[in-house]
Formats: sequence, structure tokens, C-alpha cells
Amino acid sequence: MTDDLTLRAETPGDETAIRAVTAAAFGKPEEADLVEALRRDPAWIPALSRVAVTGGRVVAHALLTRCHVGETPALALGPVAVAPEVQRQGLGTLVVEDALREARERGGSAVAVLGHPAYYPRFGFTTASRHGIGVAFDVPDEALMAMSLDGEPLPSGTIRYAPPFGV
Repeated sequence: MTDDLTLRAETPGDETAIRAVTAAAFGKPEEADLVEALRRDPAWIPALSRVAVTGGRVVAHALLTRCHVGETPALALGPVAVAPEVQRQGLGTLVVEDALREARERGGSAVAVLGHPAYYPRFGFTTASRHGIGVAFDVPDEALMAMSLDGEPLPSGTIRYAPPFGV
């Protein structure tokens, strides 16, 4: 990791760099398209779209967007992307932690994520079904996780994501 690392909210000038990082990290345009679609959706929360910048360049990106668990407002973690040349240096972890910190500061209470079961527990995510949280489509139980940001019990119910997620 470099000494000049900065974690901050995404700015309008970052859009092209975020798309490039996301497309390079995932190798398919669909993830980058999703980030752009979320940016145009009312579920978008600009302050919760976070970047890691080093050498004046965006090298990692994570975002939280609005969703609901049952009728309770919550947040959903979108794609987390790290530029291939700086992967495995902890930048993905740092940018996710920064987004979660900002969400806590803004009064967020719960976050859900569809992700790799070996990656997200490090942040405090646990299997969502243990809390009565589910989705309306098939997903491996261990891939759907949730966490409380404020220490309160998680709401239960079916997650309703922002339309750009396509579910």
C-alpha cells in the first residue's frame, strides 16, 4: 500500500475511473453498468459511494445504496472493485470499511450483501437467514449476509433492492 492513500466520497470526476476499475476487476461490463445504473436511481446515496485514491488515481470503489428489508429501510452493498494491479493489498477492505463507517455516521442501521462467504464476515456480516432475512430469488444461504450498523437487532423480511440490481 502506498503512503498517499486517500479514502473519500466519490466525486462526479471519478465516474470514468470507477467504471474502468470495476470493468477491469470483474472483466465484464455488467458490474460497471450496474454502478452507473445505481448512480441514476433514487436509491443512490452519493456520500456512500466511496473510493480509494493513490498516486492521484482511483484504485478501489465500494458503494452502499438504499434497499428495504421487509418494510424497514436498510442499505445494500454493491459491487466492490479493486484495480487488478493493486489487488490483495487490503484496498477492498479499506474502501468497504470506509463506506460502513460513513453509513454509521449517517445513522444507517442495517446492511445486506450478496457476496463471497469468506470475504464479508471480516466486516461483521453474518448469514442473513439467521435473522429472518431472505430474498425473492434463489441464492446460496451462505452468500446472503447482513449486519447491524448500530447494534440493534436486524429487521426480518424479504430484501427489496433498488431496480438497477435487476431483482
